[in-house]
Amino acid sequence: MSLLPQIIWPIGSYLLGSIPFGLLFAHCRGIELRKHGSGNIGATNVARVMGKGWGLLTLAADLAKGLLPVLGCIWAMAGTADIDLWIAFTGIGAVMGHCYSIFFRFRGGKGVATASGVFLGVCPFGVGVAVFTFIVVLKKWGYVSVGSLSMALFMPILMHFFCPAYELELMAWVITLIIWIRHRDNIKRLIKGEEKSWGRGSPVPNSQ
Repeated sequence: MSLLPQIIWPIGSYLLGSIPFGLLFAHCRGIELRKHGSGNIGATNVARVMGKGWGLLTLAADLAKGLLPVLGCIWAMAGTADIDLWIAFTGIGAVMGHCYSIFFRFRGGKGVATASGVFLGVCPFGVGVAVFTFIVVLKKWGYVSVGSLSMALFMPILMHFFCPAYELELMAWVITLIIWIRHRDNIKRLIKGEEKSWGRGSPVPNSQ
């Protein structure tokens, strides 16, 4: 049996994930997003630079990059024995595309929104719990990065309890690792007390 129909999904998800919607939306307004705010092309920086409406639009577009390929793979490969494996490859492909875009010289965003779309397609209840965790952490500490890292770390655990499947749980851990790697600069700034809190344009020092 030819692997072409299966391979199309992870390749296609990578290419779709590679589209830098935040950058494109900013260009529509004549803004070079990489020169403003944190320089990141994700929804958080778009919201800081262009307003919450554009941030929400970017969030929706980036989330769709993960959700649509996964749903397509689930539909196209329904009933096949190795469907979970190809869903996993498709989900990882979407996140890799967002974080290491072929259209952006293998640079990109942090992957949280696209990963959320992937997980929404395979474990929606787990995503609901993870988003609740994000909101609680953000309200308590005020850092989007801390909320994102917490959400990413909890997702594989939630997958284990709510949507157990070996391939999909492994996918979740791989995506979590990618997100934490993409947040390495944020982690360094958090340790130094130099990370910017949500809605503030200057670093917020650690409280001793």
